[in-house]
Amino acid sequence: MTIETIAPTLRQKEIVTDYLKELDKHILDLKNGIAESTFEIRDMAELLHIHPTHLSNTINQVLGQSPCDLYEQRLVSLAKDLLLTTSKPISEIARQMDYDPSNFTKFFKRFEGKTPKHFRQENSKI
Repeated sequence: MTIETIAPTLRQKEIVTDYLKELDKHILDLKNGIAESTFEIRDMAELLHIHPTHLSNTINQVLGQSPCDLYEQRLVSLAKDLLLTTSKPISEIARQMDYDPSNFTKFFKRFEGKTPKHFRQENSKI
């Protein structure tokens, strides 16, 4: 194996690691209410100093998922966490996550098959 065949793999792993680190930081910022908006692929690529297409292709190639899929999965997990660990109104959670409340409900239902309200009611331990 030559250095040419090893280097791209190492760089791809570095890109994936950096992307996941920045994604987790951004999700934490959303959770803490300090993110001003949600990121798009171009925002993440800019943080990593690479082209958005290169980022997307690398994530797809290494993880078998698009960066958007990973981001949406993390957003759903955050939404579920906020719904179950806070008493904030759903509209406030939506705004904290940079969603219009009606779009947040549609987004959440697409992944969970139920509205945030029904999810909270069914899973509340109170």
